[in-house]
Amino acid sequence: MNKYWKLISNTLIFAIGTFSSKVLVFLLMPLYTTVLTDAEYGTVDLMVQVGNFLLPLVSCGIVNGIIRFGLDKYYRKRDVFTTGFLTILGGFVLLLILEPILVHVPYLNENTMMIYVFVLMSSMRSLCSQFVRAKGYVKLYALDGILSTATTIFFNVLYLVVLKWGIDGYMLAMISADTLSTLFLFYIARLGKYLHIRGLRLSTTSEMLRYSIPLIPNSIFWWVNNMASRYMIAYFMGESYNGLFAVAYKIPTIIVLMSNIFMDAWQISAVNDNPAKRSSFFTHVFLCYQSLICTAASGLILFSKVIILLLTSDAFYTSWKYIPLLLISTIFSCMSTFLGSVYMVEKKSMLNFVTTGVGAVINVVLNFFFIPIFGVNGAAFATFLSYLVVFLLRVIDTRRFMPMHFYPVRLLFNTVVLLAPAFIMVLEIRGWIFFEIVLTALMIIANMSAIWATVCQVLFRQKKTS
Repeated sequence: MNKYWKLISNTLIFAIGTFSSKVLVFLLMPLYTTVLTDAEYGTVDLMVQVGNFLLPLVSCGIVNGIIRFGLDKYYRKRDVFTTGFLTILGGFVLLLILEPILVHVPYLNENTMMIYVFVLMSSMRSLCSQFVRAKGYVKLYALDGILSTATTIFFNVLYLVVLKWGIDGYMLAMISADTLSTLFLFYIARLGKYLHIRGLRLSTTSEMLRYSIPLIPNSIFWWVNNMASRYMIAYFMGESYNGLFAVAYKIPTIIVLMSNIFMDAWQISAVNDNPAKRSSFFTHVFLCYQSLICTAASGLILFSKVIILLLTSDAFYTSWKYIPLLLISTIFSCMSTFLGSVYMVEKKSMLNFVTTGVGAVINVVLNFFFIPIFGVNGAAFATFLSYLVVFLLRVIDTRRFMPMHFYPVRLLFNTVVLLAPAFIMVLEIRGWIFFEIVLTALMIIANMSAIWATVCQVLFRQKKTS
């Protein structure tokens, strides 16, 4: 099968399973914003993010190694899975030992065991799902996403509406869904046969850990980039404003959803592609990828007020003001993630960590200055600038390994056409709706040519190889 068509077919399969589970974020927002106050929603969001912070620490970043080494035919699959399983168990035991210290962490002290179980089951589900993907069971991976969606809806309704467990119900719904997903994948994919202590090649374990451990600070720095704003908003402005910011952050996850679906398929294609032709392949795919996510962001900015009105209760309506800048931040985050696939292919995980670390430091510093002056949108702008820096650093650095062409004029045009409507809308300039429509149409027209050119090239290559 042509490599472009394989990428497209894998993306569609992943979309079937992943879209249903990720779109759940939006389907459940009316439920969350109805049964939880803005302060409670802000608190539970920070609890989840504390758990997300602990995930790479507990797993030693091994989940990243699962997909990279699992795709590589040089390594035995059972060595890869066993290494991941033992690493997560060892990390969780260490987490239990450190419990007397961790109870002093904000938002962790009163919910220690709940977050601990969340971390364990989320790590195990990631291990199983990524290994299944590395094995090439893309349809099973998609099916698990669909089933996970159904169980998450069920447990949210049960715990939040029927039993009225509030914040505890929110956490238990995620834990229950992750547990069932782990058991399902373990049984259906017969993952037990890939678990073996005796005969484990320690050379594989060592190499996986050398690759994965530098990604721990990388994951933490991504977490800081995502979360520094929320903690500093909570500190400077209070939980209610953080709740509004957390809701606003859900809308850019539409772009993240598109990106994650694509990246699931892209990682397989990137690792398996012919090294001699990777530069051209990466360039063409990035051009189309950039055009798609920028066009989607432009449309979401235009309809952000409507989306918030449909998905949340009236108490959260003002959160639309923070969506435009967060959407632009997300664009550069997604493009940075794409360039991170170059580091994955080349096994240069340390460079992933360094570039992300620079962005995290910039984000924290700018948040400290911007939030007291500009409020919540100061945090959104700080996040945008930090992701922009990470992207530019990776553009410069990855060319050493992958001499891609980034079409700088198009990239600059897309950035300007996104920033203009963002500020027009946030400032509510008179006649803003007219300017928004014109700029959105301009974005669509300008980028459709790039998308169509890429599609034609794909069709031409398919015809040539058939």
